[in-house]
Amino acid sequence: MKEALDMYDDFSNVVSNEESISTESVLDILKEYSGNISVFDLMAVNAEMIEESKYVQDNYKDKSHAVYVKYFLARIKDVHTDNNAYEHDIDKEEFIDAVATLKSYHINESVTSKTKFPLIYGIISIYTTFILEEPIHPVGTPFPGSLYVEEKDGKFFCPVKDANMESPNAVCKMCIAEQLEF
Repeated sequence: MKEALDMYDDFSNVVSNEESISTESVLDILKEYSGNISVFDLMAVNAEMIEESKYVQDNYKDKSHAVYVKYFLARIKDVHTDNNAYEHDIDKEEFIDAVATLKSYHINESVTSKTKFPLIYGIISIYTTFILEEPIHPVGTPFPGSLYVEEKDGKFFCPVKDANMESPNAVCKMCIAEQLEF
């Protein structure tokens, strides 16, 4: 799927053409690409997510799927219609690393995914991390072991962050959440 690679090239152009990276320039790119995702694309990604989770425990699967639909698939519309003015700049080095991670993920995942999942994954990861300044998995996202992403005193904590830091395609490296101590 060339579309996601084009988006990463657009991000690279922003990085090379701007001294500091504004949220406005990144959001403009995200809005452009999110506008190319149809309701049929979202339905196909939802079906793919259901298929990939068919062997997960039912109680965990149902809770996590509800979170993914709300904060992953439904958020595409939020990206496309976001007209907020964000005042913060984006850390250039962190952004470069994030784009490289997502591009690598896309190259590896697009071999198996027949949907726009890799594109949506990239859009939502960049949007939540760099525009909204929120963790990629929202507060309340369940993980096995009855653990959840939590917020305490304005900081976000994830129970699986450290376990996934070495995974080459994990977005945990770019996520603003810290490791939850348990």
